Amino acid sequence: MSNLLPDSHPLAGHDSLIQQLRECGRLFHSRGWSVGTSSNYSVVLGRDPVELIVTASGKDKGRLESTDFVHVGPEGLPIESDQPKSSAETMLHVVLAEQHDVGCILHTHSVWGTLLSEHFFDEGGFEIEGYEMLKGLEGITTHDYSHWIPVFSNTQDIPILAEQVRERLADPMESMTHGFLIHKHGLYTWGNDVFAARRHIEIYEFLFECTARKLGFPVV
Repeated sequence: MSNLLPDSHPLAGHDSLIQQLRECGRLFHSRGWSVGTSSNYSVVLGRDPVELIVTASGKDKGRLESTDFVHVGPEGLPIESDQPKSSAETMLHVVLAEQHDVGCILHTHSVWGTLLSEHFFDEGGFEIEGYEMLKGLEGITTHDYSHWIPVFSNTQDIPILAEQVRERLADPMESMTHGFLIHKHGLYTWGNDVFAARRHIEIYEFLFECTARKLGFPVV
């Protein structure tokens, strides 16, 4: 997976981070979590102001090239010229990148996550508790734990959704520590680096399948 960028490219010097995101794409595509050009991934380069490398729009995540990424700023727009269009959901990445401990944001579209987002939408989310795999989420040290997964309304107005996410993150009375679902859409999670965020995807997908099977959802 070399495909290193030339020195003249806008993303030159960030090859290692881009290769890590490409590996996520290959893994998630193979597991059925990022199919049909769905999903988007980013790494945080800076926070004041926010700078990200994010996947370009409409790319097959199982076959990402080093050039299938965009360097964007705090408004979600490309910083350098001659770059492809970034994901339509870039502002969600920007909002999450504002958090001091976030170094990578990953978004997937799995069957289990989508079904659960529909099933629990009216309740605003759902709890997962008692599973050993919860300890794979950063900072959770025991299976004796109840973890809340919020479900947001789906909308094509991404700035509005981004503001809702920002407000939820800032609300001390609401719990949104590791990830959230969007109704009939998919999962957003994050971590302090690509490895941590990828681990969170894997943990969530395991827990989503356990939850869905326990509810009696048909096996997929």
